[in-house]
Amino acid sequence: MIKLNNFLLAVFSLTILSYTSCKKGIANKQTITNDNVSNYYLNKSITNFPESFETGSKTSYAINNVTFTSGSWSLSDALIGTSSSDRKSGTKSIRIQNTGILSMNFNINTGVSAISFNYAKYSTETNSTFELWVSTNSGTSWEKVGSTLTATSTALTKASFTATFTTAVRFQIRKLSGGRLNIDDFDVQDIPTGPTRDDHMAMGNPSNAATNSTLPNNYLLTKSQFTMSYNSSKGEANWVSWHLSPAWKGAAARCDCFAADNTLPTGFYKAPSTSYSLTGFDRGHLCPSEDRDSTTADNTATFLMSNMIPQSPNLNRVTWVALENYCRTLMDAGNELYIISGGYGSGGTGSNGGITTTIASGKITVPAKCWKVIVVLPNGNNDASRVNNTTRVIAVDMPNTQTVNNLPWGSYRVSIDALETILGYDFLNNIPTAVQTVIEAVVDNGPTS
Repeated sequence: MIKLNNFLLAVFSLTILSYTSCKKGIANKQTITNDNVSNYYLNKSITNFPESFETGSKTSYAINNVTFTSGSWSLSDALIGTSSSDRKSGTKSIRIQNTGILSMNFNINTGVSAISFNYAKYSTETNSTFELWVSTNSGTSWEKVGSTLTATSTALTKASFTATFTTAVRFQIRKLSGGRLNIDDFDVQDIPTGPTRDDHMAMGNPSNAATNSTLPNNYLLTKSQFTMSYNSSKGEANWVSWHLSPAWKGAAARCDCFAADNTLPTGFYKAPSTSYSLTGFDRGHLCPSEDRDSTTADNTATFLMSNMIPQSPNLNRVTWVALENYCRTLMDAGNELYIISGGYGSGGTGSNGGITTTIASGKITVPAKCWKVIVVLPNGNNDASRVNNTTRVIAVDMPNTQTVNNLPWGSYRVSIDALETILGYDFLNNIPTAVQTVIEAVVDNGPTS
């Protein structure tokens, strides 16, 4: 694994901040340019990919082989489209009809971690269904990868598949039904040699959130930087889930650019940046700003109000941040982390004193408790499959009060089972049940700094 130099540890000092602040002690960062992050930590396309299909020519649907930049491909009931009705990013794309197949005649021998391509309906024909298939024995037999896709638009849409293959593989696209289909920009990515940016919900979806606007209180909102279950009736997330590795780290400045999240569906409550004003509570990040400073765009995403919950200043600035800093210490030691966090109940105590149940005229719930679940893994691939009975998991349940800092964060550790009983969630549900049973019953007693 390529490793970063150790980040310098920050000495946290409590300072008096304005009511809207979520500023915390920030560690000195190694200077890493965005280009360096791209070069060393993100997946890269395999040599001669993406395949744009620009170098070949085939004008009939009869089966035949065509040599492109990446190698020889078989086009069965398929041709190379160049007309104005062919959806393409250049001058050409693959056009498939009936139950045609686009298939590699060559193997990729260097390892694969992800596959993607663009697709669209040809002309204005009916929707079509199709699948990605893979062969690990040079085309003798094939297996389906992921789910069946449907082309419903004439605009090119990107399909992405995360699947790790360490032996020789080749791929094909099989059309199943409907009108003709365009395929373009077929990309295959390598297995990185350093930390990567991985699926934020690789460990599971604890509340079965769905991207369905008729479920406003358990709405799945997916961003490049994190994924959440949003609760419109509470004006905040039920939970936010994110992956942390050095691939997310860089030198982008903290933007302090709090803003309403206008990607939420029409009719959902979208907290404005001023909704915490004079309430005695901080705009507390769930996914921290410091976990997303590779690029300005990544950092900016963490300041969306959908990523905030009302936190007492002494929780946000002392106890909560101490655990956030410890997570980055684990990352610096050669680990990647899967973290999910949220709040529950109502009634917290902020700097104004007393118990407050809601703010923003009742539109935002002030949680009574704030919780977090952390899975710690050595840097690697196929992360969910590497979780076992000895994997370290940390769960905490902290009161949202001004006296929370009387104890260190480690004093608030609980089992995942205990949190599941309180919240009604099923954490780590992508992990085998037998492993869940063991690790979710444990109260972590490892180091805290």
